[in-house]
Amino acid sequence: MSDVTEAPPEEPDDEFDAIVEAPFDAAISERYLIYAMSTITARSLPDLRDGLKPVHRRLLWAMRLLKLDPSQGYKKCARVVGDVIGKYHPHGDQSVYDAMVRLAQTFSLRYPLVDGQGNFGNIDGDNAAAYRYTEAKLTRTAIELMSGLDENAADLKPTYNGEDEEPEVMPGLFPNLLANGASGIAVGMATSIPSHNVHEIIDAATLLIDSPKAEHAEIMEIIKGPDLATGGTLVDPKSVIDAAYESGRGAMRVRCKWEKEDAEGRGAWQIVVTEIPYQVQKGKLIEQIAQIIADKKLPILSDIRDESDEQIRIVLEPKSRAVDPEDLMNALFRMSDLENRFSLNMNVLDKDRVPKVMGITEVLKHWIVHQIEVLVRRSQHRLDKIDARLELLEGYIIAYLNLDRVIEIIRNHDEPKPMLMDEFKLTDRQAEAILNMRLRSLRKLEEMELRTERDKLLAERDGLKKLIESPARQKTRLKKDLAEMRKLYAEDTALGARRTMLIEAAPAREISLEAFIEKEPVTVIMSQRGWIKAMKGHADLAAPDSFKFKEGDGPKFAFHAQTTDKLLMCCDNGRFYTIGADKLPGARGFGEPVGSMVDLEA
Repeated sequence: MSDVTEAPPEEPDDEFDAIVEAPFDAAISERYLIYAMSTITARSLPDLRDGLKPVHRRLLWAMRLLKLDPSQGYKKCARVVGDVIGKYHPHGDQSVYDAMVRLAQTFSLRYPLVDGQGNFGNIDGDNAAAYRYTEAKLTRTAIELMSGLDENAADLKPTYNGEDEEPEVMPGLFPNLLANGASGIAVGMATSIPSHNVHEIIDAATLLIDSPKAEHAEIMEIIKGPDLATGGTLVDPKSVIDAAYESGRGAMRVRCKWEKEDAEGRGAWQIVVTEIPYQVQKGKLIEQIAQIIADKKLPILSDIRDESDEQIRIVLEPKSRAVDPEDLMNALFRMSDLENRFSLNMNVLDKDRVPKVMGITEVLKHWIVHQIEVLVRRSQHRLDKIDARLELLEGYIIAYLNLDRVIEIIRNHDEPKPMLMDEFKLTDRQAEAILNMRLRSLRKLEEMELRTERDKLLAERDGLKKLIESPARQKTRLKKDLAEMRKLYAEDTALGARRTMLIEAAPAREISLEAFIEKEPVTVIMSQRGWIKAMKGHADLAAPDSFKFKEGDGPKFAFHAQTTDKLLMCCDNGRFYTIGADKLPGARGFGEPVGSMVDLEA
């Protein structure tokens, strides 16, 4: 045993170097809870007030600071992404760029917030070009969403490293949460909100400002349902849509928009699809339908062609002109993504950052409360600016009326400021402003102009004080502002016209495809080894040698049938099997083993 005495361990200088003993399950639970809360409140769920997740808010803020206004030129997306991940959002550049791309895609957002130049992907599912190739700037909608940031309408918080500031929420009047929708998967919860029409949202909000106790049915008379970026047709009954919006949870069916178009030839026609369901990739949809044709799952459909340019145009050719277009589309609605189901889950963060599933009325009420707060903050900010300007104007008027004495004090005293303040009872700001005036400004100093400006500001100040003190005036002003915004998104504007039509339709019914099988005569031939085939027409059964078989094989039986017939096959295991005569292979080859067509044991 060693005689050397071990020195006691040194105390750690830093608390982070200390080893803390804790039960493993407790440590894991605590850390996972922190991660879960971070994902819910700072990543995946949108804020009810501006409808943005942190990454989108930081993107718009960074673009605003780069002065990427709609009237300015474009800048490289790499510049924007670099600013965002360097100053505000310390995550992967690709995830930030993907978020930016989505804000620019007209088929993803009903009202895009980013104006992209270059390849930002397409509805076929192709990816955007790398951010070093693409350029972007803000849209007018984004500017409206950020309106008020210079007027103390939203609190600024320090960024992750404390070097800069970023807004906690965008204060603008544009109702982005419902207008553009949101989707995200957090931990233990998710959100899925479709886009809606802005003028419908504004009309519903105006109704709630006038009648806070308005019934849900009254709101749903105005907001008829989603208005998706890619259009389409909403086919659920009104009762289903209303129930989903009342609880904040539900699902709805949206179908493509299609029409029957006459083609060349007597009585020939084709179906043209002009709008597809939201978030369905056109390329994959066409592949899906082409596979249905290849697998002969829909014998009444002959071909599919993509004739799209900037507008979607998918052409479907029927097998014959006798096919009913409604039956053909009903079958495709059941078998393909020409009819799609999307979920409604209005799970959002309220002003206290608490996640909650809300109905449409509750969402609108919370948003109205937020906009009233923004209005009061902007009014108070303007009031403070007016007070500061009035203070200076009073000083300028005093200086104008006593201009010779003011000049004398400035010329004859080393410290004129205290003298001016004492003699004319000026404040520190007034005296400083007078001393900072240029000589050329003295020439322009006219009492009438100063008094006119002061009177205007006093009148504006009086109106602002009344607005801040009166909830009724605040509601009236908010309605007036909403009415102004509604003009930009009215029904007769390109951006405001409703895209998704609401036409109630029953669920796609299953049709009997056998009714579309053309009746033709065939000769069914079975070989001794169990190979089966069908020859077109009724062949001479008295001459079986004319039929072709594999070497070592020969005819077992042959009989006449029609393509519409069902063949019943009895096997020695006591079971009966049914085979459609139209499904039999042609007689050019040797056919197929009958065991491969029915569930026979080897």
